Amino acid sequence: MTRRLAAALAIMGTLLLGGCGNDYGIDQNGRKVAAERLDKQWLVLNYWAEWCGPCRTEIPQLNALAEQLKGKKIGVFGVNFDNVQGEELKSASEKLGIAFTVLAQDPADLFELPRSEALPVTYIIDDKGKVREQLMGEQTAAGVMAKLEALQAVN
Repeated sequence: MTRRLAAALAIMGTLLLGGCGNDYGIDQNGRKVAAERLDKQWLVLNYWAEWCGPCRTEIPQLNALAEQLKGKKIGVFGVNFDNVQGEELKSASEKLGIAFTVLAQDPADLFELPRSEALPVTYIIDDKGKVREQLMGEQTAAGVMAKLEALQAVN
């Protein structure tokens, strides 16, 4: 019963927060994700699932990338492909060792992202909210960093 209550509260919180400006709902820990954390900066947006083997291998690389990008106008964010919420999202994120922010609310519509049929998939979104690159399959911190630098050089 507590799991259902937590899920219901998470959904209600997401719906309530959805009406607050351009905020991005809540993260895997139930904390509000303020618009200033995503707006007007580059984003590395990774879709993952607990059952995805390559996702599990890639997550330490994305953790390293997030650490490397701290203090820069680039953020690393995750989205659970299966749209799990509340305690289930927190638990899945912890099991996979995800250290970066996981958005409980999928921003696909906001950024006009296509629904991928394969995982993992990572999108690089520029500081104007435009998708600049779709990276299919397992990524490395160095590979994503090189792609970011190349894209920003022609920006």
